[in-house]
Amino acid sequence: MRTMDDQSPDPITGARHALGRALRELRRDAGLTQKELGLKSSANDTYISQVESGQRDIRWSTITRLLMALDLTVADLAAAVERQERSPKR
Repeated sequence: MRTMDDQSPDPITGARHALGRALRELRRDAGLTQKELGLKSSANDTYISQVESGQRDIRWSTITRLLMALDLTVADLAAAVERQERSPKR
């Protein structure tokens, strides 16, 4: 059980940050800005920014729309998340 004094990272927060960094990596690899991805996926670019920075949770339906806009699969996203989890935290 976690206490207020426990300084170990919250696994949910860590996962949210890894997912956000992975989405940013995939978006940049596609050569898109947050605004362009937002237009292609019917998502708000401010929301995309907040997801990428780990500030907001993301719904599965939004992940699906982003992947469709990027022409990627869930496997592509999973691989990107894994890369982010192995890389030093930024």
